[in-house]
Order: sequence, then C-alpha cells, then structure tokens
Amino acid sequence: MTARGDTEREIRLILEREARAIKDIPVTGSYREVVELIHERVHGKGGKVIASGMGKAGHVANHIATTFSSTGTPALFLHPSEAQHGDLGVIRQNDLLLVLSNSGKTREILELVDLSNALHPGIPVVIITGNPDGPLARQSKHVLYTGGPEEVCPLGLTPTTSATTMAVMGDVLVVLMMKRIGFTPLDYARRHHGGYLGQKSRGKGHADQ
Repeated sequence: MTARGDTEREIRLILEREARAIKDIPVTGSYREVVELIHERVHGKGGKVIASGMGKAGHVANHIATTFSSTGTPALFLHPSEAQHGDLGVIRQNDLLLVLSNSGKTREILELVDLSNALHPGIPVVIITGNPDGPLARQSKHVLYTGGPEEVCPLGLTPTTSATTMAVMGDVLVVLMMKRIGFTPLDYARRHHGGYLGQKSRGKGHADQ
C-alpha cells in the first residue's frame, strides 16, 4: 500500500472512531429535564446559562454558550480560574451553571460549583462529564454522560474524542431548546445583522412569512 493509502486509511479509522463515540453517547431522559430547567431559569425567570470548563473543555463550553446566545437563549462563558478573581460576580440568582469536565474531578470546576453555591445557595448545576461517578457528578442530579470514549489521540491523553462528544451534546441541548422556544428565522436574523448567516436568515425569514 502506498504512503498516501496508509494516510487515508488512518484518517478513515479516526473518523470512524469519532463517529462511533458520538453514536454511543447515552440518550436518557436527563436531556429533557435539562432543557426544561434551562427554559425555566432563562426564559421563565430571566436568568442565563453560565457555561464553564478548563482547557479544551473550556473551549467547548465557550462554543456552547455562544451558540445558545445566538439562538435565543442568553448564555456566557465563565473561566473557572478568573471566577476566583472577581468574575464570579457575573452569576446572578436565576442563572444556572453548565459545567464540563471529562475527568469529573477538575479542581477548578469543583471549586467553581462550591463558590457559586456560596454566592447563590441552591443554584442549579448541569454537568457534562465522562465520569458519572466522579466527585463533580455528585454535586448535581443533572448529569449528562458522554459515554467515556477513548481518545483518538495516539497517547490516549489529548482531549480529542471527549471534546467531540461534549460539543455534540451541547448541540443537542441547543437544538432542543430552539424547538422548545419556537425559535424562527426572523428571531435568528435579529441576532445576526452581518455576514452570510445574517443575510441568509433574513431571506429565509421573509420566505417563511
């Protein structure tokens, strides 16, 4: 087999492992419960989603927050370390936390949950994790399990497949929430003034009228 053929085969195997990890994400009633919780806190009480994570999980959390915001559910990303230096003040009483930790024992995230509860006792916490039995999962009844896939990283260390599953789970929550609130192309257009997506949404919105 040629070198090119070897590379293409390796790429295909990586894609298959990532796809299999997504298909193996457990589908439970927890998704419906989390969507209803977000709807209650954000759309019923005027709160927002506070998403957080460290490292690669933090980048995924930021992506989830911006996608929520652009589709009608106000959200923002809070860096767990910066939270300990004053940024915790962004959290308000009717908000909820959405925290990501593959290991389920990230120190900064555990501390963020404790600090948030000290500021607003009983604040709801939604957890996306690869360790449903870890100390983080014991902090809430709202736990979404990635399925704990093996990383495609050849070292088994770099957050690759775990980050992929977290991102997809975030997409699931976003899409379910869009349907829950009846989010329309016109709603989308109001939040996307510029760029290709803004132009496309405005055209679609008029076509659907």
